[in-house]
Amino acid sequence: MKLYKKIFKDDFIYYYKRLFLYVKPYMFRVLVATFISLPIGAMEGLMAWSIKPFTDGVLVGKNVHMAQYFTIGIIVFALVQGILNYISTYTNNWVGMKITNDIKRELFNKLLKLETAFYDKNATGYIVSRFLSDVDSASNGLIGNVRTFLQRIFTSIALIGVLIYNSWQLAIIAVIVLVSSFLPLAKLRKKLKYISEEGVKVNSHVYTNFNESCSGNRIVAAYNLQDTQEKKFMGSINNAFRLSMKSAQISGWLGPIMHIIASIGIAIVVGFGSYLITSNKLTAGSFASFVLALIALYNPMRGIGGTVIQAQNSFFAIGRILELLDYKTQIKDKHDAVEVQNVQNGIKFENVRFEYEKDKPILNNINLDVKIGETLALVGNSGGGKSTIVNLIPRFYDVLEGSIKIDDVDIRNIKLDSLRNNIAVVFQDNFLFDGTIRDNILLGNADATEEELQKAIRDSFLDEFITTLEKGLDTQIGERGVLLSGGQKQRVAIARALIKNAPIVILDEATSALDNKSEAIVQKAIDSLMQNRTVFVIAHRLSTVKNATRIAVIDDGHIVETGSHDDLVAKTDGIYKNLYYAQFKQKEKEQITVEV
Repeated sequence: MKLYKKIFKDDFIYYYKRLFLYVKPYMFRVLVATFISLPIGAMEGLMAWSIKPFTDGVLVGKNVHMAQYFTIGIIVFALVQGILNYISTYTNNWVGMKITNDIKRELFNKLLKLETAFYDKNATGYIVSRFLSDVDSASNGLIGNVRTFLQRIFTSIALIGVLIYNSWQLAIIAVIVLVSSFLPLAKLRKKLKYISEEGVKVNSHVYTNFNESCSGNRIVAAYNLQDTQEKKFMGSINNAFRLSMKSAQISGWLGPIMHIIASIGIAIVVGFGSYLITSNKLTAGSFASFVLALIALYNPMRGIGGTVIQAQNSFFAIGRILELLDYKTQIKDKHDAVEVQNVQNGIKFENVRFEYEKDKPILNNINLDVKIGETLALVGNSGGGKSTIVNLIPRFYDVLEGSIKIDDVDIRNIKLDSLRNNIAVVFQDNFLFDGTIRDNILLGNADATEEELQKAIRDSFLDEFITTLEKGLDTQIGERGVLLSGGQKQRVAIARALIKNAPIVILDEATSALDNKSEAIVQKAIDSLMQNRTVFVIAHRLSTVKNATRIAVIDDGHIVETGSHDDLVAKTDGIYKNLYYAQFKQKEKEQITVEV
């Protein structure tokens, strides 16, 4: 299920309750910033109110002393308001960044614990955009909008108080008009929600295009895919532009509508106010104060509309974040899960059935019994289910039916950390992290001694290569080990598995991508890794599995043959025999071609 297909909850209170858990540790600073917004808002009302005594006392009454007081008051007012604004802005930014970091930390920890199936079904671009874009929008955006919203609310309340103080008749007209200007907001929410959801998809495509172009830069160059990638990227950019303009089209008319409604209200107030002045029911100072308060009220009220839209977008982002945080991980520990210190007997597959997609089985009725110290080789045509079998052992996925047991304990009843601590995996395309050779090897066991590290290096046949490097083990290998050859990367991965010293080893096509010379060296390293361990090995090159204790031939999700190499090649019309001799004859042809 794609995450963006889930319908977001419309309960804003629910979102605030969830967000409050992140706000709570910083509540003191939040309250400080909130309370500071009260006097900032009230000061706007004070400024508008002061126009009445200023007009009546200074402009009409010619009171010079009052004019001096007003001059000093304006300077003090500006100074106090500036200081309060600075404190409020700084405090809100501090809180916003703290909350952002807390959410990112929790979200990142969630991503680390999600099962492999989640990453199979969701593009990297989508996940990255949730982590980067939505978190900033949700925390910083919402906290900042709440401060702005409260400040504008208190400003509006103070100014409405000034309106009522000067003329309750005019105040009623003004409030009715301003409230009417907010009615269009109610129609925007559903349309903006749709655009926000579509924007998620488009932005995820942009991230995915970037990620693919960076990670696959050699393929892009080798196959001259620059134009193809640019077209894909520009398609995403154009879709983002279209959605952005649609959003502007939908929300852009809100400002002009509110402006027109407010202008009509001001015109009515000016007309009615002029009548009150000429009939001596309102002083010039009161009218001037009223008009200034009304104009001042128009700006925050119009700003509230924009803030509501921004807050709405933040709510949508919160919904997407909570959806990811609430995602129920299928691969997890049971409450009564046990630990396995070491493998004493072996591993059993009992009537295992598995499928990636519903009603499309990949494995059917798989039964295997691998004793401690044995090497089981899995062979067969591509897509038969070999890699799926070994991926079930460390619970990258869970079986649909049947069970996998270690020492007669179902692996679903073993703690994940304990299970995986007993398994070392070497893949065909091993992932190396940006850093040094030492860093990548020690990922297998961060507490390994220098002696253990050096033994792993020797047993993986890395020692000779490392002596040629100026910085030795501390040589930087680049992102994904890009500065190493294929064989060197495999040997680093094998050293990482060796230093882990796990009793179970999984070798998934560990040499299939290498040339003959590199394969020979890597095979020696693999032989070191396999000693005194229970090994599952997958290999297309059948010459590498001849010495396995047993060989299981997998075809279309079924085990069709089992036995030693000698047993299987002795079978008349056996699948393994046909595969082996087909490869053997192909190798003979290659050797004859080279000799000629």
